[in-house]
Amino acid sequence: MFYTRYREDGWGRAAFHPKMLVKVLVYGCCMGITSSRKLARGLQDDVALRFLAANQQPGFRTISDFRKDHLEALDGLFVEVLAMCQEAGLAKMGRVALDGRKVAGNTSLEANRTLEGIKSEVAKLLAEAEVIDAQEDEKYGKDCRGDELPEGLRTKQGRLVRLKEAQARLEQEEQDTKQAQTDKLDQRAKEEAESGQKKRGPKPKSPDELADGTAKANITDPESRILKTRRGYVQGFNGQAMADCSSQVIVAQGVTQEENDRRQLAPMLQICENQAGRLPKEVLCDAGYWSAANAGLETEAALLIATQKDWKTRKRLAETEAPRGRIPKGSTTKELMERKLLTKRGKAAYKQRGSTIEPVFGQMVMRGLTRFMLKGTQKVGMEWSLWCTTHNLLKLWRAGWWPETA
Repeated sequence: MFYTRYREDGWGRAAFHPKMLVKVLVYGCCMGITSSRKLARGLQDDVALRFLAANQQPGFRTISDFRKDHLEALDGLFVEVLAMCQEAGLAKMGRVALDGRKVAGNTSLEANRTLEGIKSEVAKLLAEAEVIDAQEDEKYGKDCRGDELPEGLRTKQGRLVRLKEAQARLEQEEQDTKQAQTDKLDQRAKEEAESGQKKRGPKPKSPDELADGTAKANITDPESRILKTRRGYVQGFNGQAMADCSSQVIVAQGVTQEENDRRQLAPMLQICENQAGRLPKEVLCDAGYWSAANAGLETEAALLIATQKDWKTRKRLAETEAPRGRIPKGSTTKELMERKLLTKRGKAAYKQRGSTIEPVFGQMVMRGLTRFMLKGTQKVGMEWSLWCTTHNLLKLWRAGWWPETA
């Protein structure tokens, strides 16, 4: 796939070989160097990079364009490296741990705008453009184009396009939110009519109350989202990874815009089957993935999902004795999962979750993954894939494995 963009008719200047550029990108990510400018400098100053590049020195723009032009091919490297890990016996697909890592994107929280704020800014930009048009009409004449628009105006026009895109997304989200709440109220009314009794608990808010205009969209990277982390809020993406408990090798990975992990279990199981070739025997998840629907996904892969926050789960597992006797009749899905966690086997298995997936993310952070460099879900997905690929390559290197054909 790396070769399809190149000409074969002999015309044009010879391109740098894709193998060399891939080696430079992969080695750079292993060492925590993701900036194309830093890689270009390294090709002059770093002995290892000069060796890998055979003393060739492509410019930073060549490196950057190669990365952007081969998103799908670079993403495919993950599957190839994972196959090497399986061949080396490092990805046994027995017990795996799944979790998400919220990483800041190439934007900021300050670039978010509410729907009213966007409308106000759009109106301001349109008014400014109208004034400038009137001034240019007076200067050049209504039928004359004059010179090109000033740089500042072109930048504002580009910003106006992004603002309008963000406005359209917020308006659609507001409409979807109202419709979902209307359906929820209709279902509640139907259930009350059938039972003849009012349901307990506070009545859900009306659609207008729920859509209160506080939703925001980012004008720098509209595809990024506001995500809550342990250290506050970041503007970015949610990277998902599934790691083998025996080796910490990542067997499945992906990126989502979702603020939480609840709806990521089913997609990640499918991704695991696609990337690793099969499902693991057992999957460990924290409470972020808990729902009765997710518990019902257990088929080939056994699921062990915490139903409470991690510290509460660990405390309960330490203080509660393993259940004895038969399972009580009428137990809910949640009670059945909690009982499974409290068994001796469940306790021993769940202890491996934190010691498997948390160090994986920690190792990536130590290598430099604190912020994505690219914008947009597709490009960020490739960047996350490259981090996961190099994580597995480093596991192979530390294991001392070498392919027999080499």
